[in-house]
Amino acid sequence: MGVAVALILAFVGSLAPAGAQEPPSTEGSGPPAPAQEGPASAQEPSDSVRAPSASAQEPSDSVRVPYASNQEPSDSVAPVRTPSVRSDRSRRFVGGIEGPGFIVRYGEGDSLRAEAVAEALSAQPPLPALSDSVPVGVTVLLAPDENAFRLASGGRPPEWSAGVAIPALNRIVLPAYASDRARGTDRWRVVRHEWAHIALHQSLPGLRIPRWFDEGYAQWVSGWNRSEAWRLRLRLALGRTPPLDSLTFRFPVARAMAQDAYLLSATTVEYLVEASGEEALTLFIERWREVGRFDTALREIYGVQTAQLEEDWRAWLKKRYGWLSVVTNSSIAWLMLAVVVLVLVRIRRGYDRERLARLRATEPPEAPDYWVERPDEPEGPLHG
Repeated sequence: MGVAVALILAFVGSLAPAGAQEPPSTEGSGPPAPAQEGPASAQEPSDSVRAPSASAQEPSDSVRVPYASNQEPSDSVAPVRTPSVRSDRSRRFVGGIEGPGFIVRYGEGDSLRAEAVAEALSAQPPLPALSDSVPVGVTVLLAPDENAFRLASGGRPPEWSAGVAIPALNRIVLPAYASDRARGTDRWRVVRHEWAHIALHQSLPGLRIPRWFDEGYAQWVSGWNRSEAWRLRLRLALGRTPPLDSLTFRFPVARAMAQDAYLLSATTVEYLVEASGEEALTLFIERWREVGRFDTALREIYGVQTAQLEEDWRAWLKKRYGWLSVVTNSSIAWLMLAVVVLVLVRIRRGYDRERLARLRATEPPEAPDYWVERPDEPEGPLHG
């Protein structure tokens, strides 16, 4: 009996495959993952998950960067690149020109424009009130098309923006294509404007800079167009000059309102320089970097609080760019006087023409009827 049982057990054991294992757990079951060839470090990174690029590297097309340091990030989802799109992106910036503190990267066909931008940056004068050591490590990207401009600048630049500065990445983005962005702007002023943004933030690392001062300084050093002062006069006449704090928390998006905001910001820095000189502005920025607070440095260097600064600035603004300045300006006054004289001359000539017409109407005709001899009448006296 025992021998029979042993034979049966031996037969059953021979039916099981060699090296049989326990069945896998049904928890999380599904199709098995394909076998990986080689170590994990040798694999190509995924197109939808990319590491943040350095400031001097080509901007990643799947990682969105903030358009400005004080704006909220975009809510849109970053696009996932396909291999064909990736090859197109890699050809967007094909060359670079290095200069003191910067590198200009450009696309195909934009080498001459890149050389002009590099020469302009190298030849520009130092930025006032800042150290000559800033900025450094700046990457200037000449976007070949609108899509590249939006990707490199964060995805949502305003439609009127002729350039974008991203201080957190030491990056400047400029359009190298024909568009309405550059309409009515001086490209070299735009380059210096964005350059000033990067330099100011490098001079005040990690500090919160009010938007009106940030834009005002960049506008002031790039030379804002004073022929646009009529916008300020109109706003002053209508009482529509916004508070400086409103420009800090919310900068206008519409083109016309943004232009007015830029003008107001520029006049604020211009007022500080005109009232206390450029040296005071240098000391203010240095003290701001030391204490880390804008209002504290303002009080110690200029002796005023932010509210008092705004009140003094508005009074100066009305005096400098109000309607009274138009009348008291010598060149404008002579022009207005010339216009008045021309108007008076035209009025006098019109009056003289009307008077001459009246006189001519009352004069006798040159050949009246009683002076003309009638041929059908006989000559001499009539006899009856």
